Amino acid sequence: MKEIVVISGKGGTGKTSITASFAYLGGKEIVVADCDVDAADLHLLMLPDFAKSEEFYSGVIAKIDQDVCTKCGKCAEVCRFDAIPVINYQYVVQPLDCEGCGYCARVCPVDAITMESQNVGDWYISTTKVGSSMVHARLGIGAENSGKLVAKVKNETKNIAEKQDKKYVLVDGSPGIGCPVVSSLSGANFVVLVTEPTVSGIHDLKRVYELVRKFGINAGCIINKADLNSTVEKEILQFLSENDIDHIANLPYDETFTQAMTNGQTIVEFGESKVKEILEQSWNKIKELA
Repeated sequence: MKEIVVISGKGGTGKTSITASFAYLGGKEIVVADCDVDAADLHLLMLPDFAKSEEFYSGVIAKIDQDVCTKCGKCAEVCRFDAIPVINYQYVVQPLDCEGCGYCARVCPVDAITMESQNVGDWYISTTKVGSSMVHARLGIGAENSGKLVAKVKNETKNIAEKQDKKYVLVDGSPGIGCPVVSSLSGANFVVLVTEPTVSGIHDLKRVYELVRKFGINAGCIINKADLNSTVEKEILQFLSENDIDHIANLPYDETFTQAMTNGQTIVEFGESKVKEILEQSWNKIKELA
């Protein structure tokens, strides 16, 4: 089983649209994971059925028992996050401000404060419109620990792939270089970098590749909308050559991408186009490189 992770140094490069196209082309030979849990949207194109749903708990949050609390105010005094204001003459924990350090519970003289596990989101196991299994998740608004939720999604995906004896796991990673991206890259066999020929595009490509290189994972690159800026495209190609990154393909700017998304489809199922042909060739090349 090979794990292929698609990432980008920034949002808006077309990463998820390209990943969805590969997921469509891969069909039942792959298991798909959407590890962009902070802003998951792969389901919009793959139409999973959300057959199995489970809450995800990570971290703790303080809770004050108002029947026991003597309103001494010691908890508010020691809270360095100002998460325990007085509301209607009661000390109340603000969930978005509490960091779960537990200091308030330690200093409470009457043990009125307990540290409870946090429900930070939900994760799902689905069947997509092409019949493949897909593991995905939704992080709660303002919730933390997205890296742990990504790890949960990836572990479940691998378990399914092993049980179903699938050849590939295809992962839609998060943009950027933060904790969710680090978690997405863990255990990967090959990384597909999606970039665009803009100043910010090449800057963030270089930044995210530094992270990939620390993991020691082989990488390839797809330049989306490559024909919009030939000067920056040449800079990207030079960077790929200097760092032994496989140049998988250049995708031309094509408004069909938008039309397909509006229709709830990937561009490879929307109709015949030059982009569809390139993506089909790219998917076959990625499987060989992985």
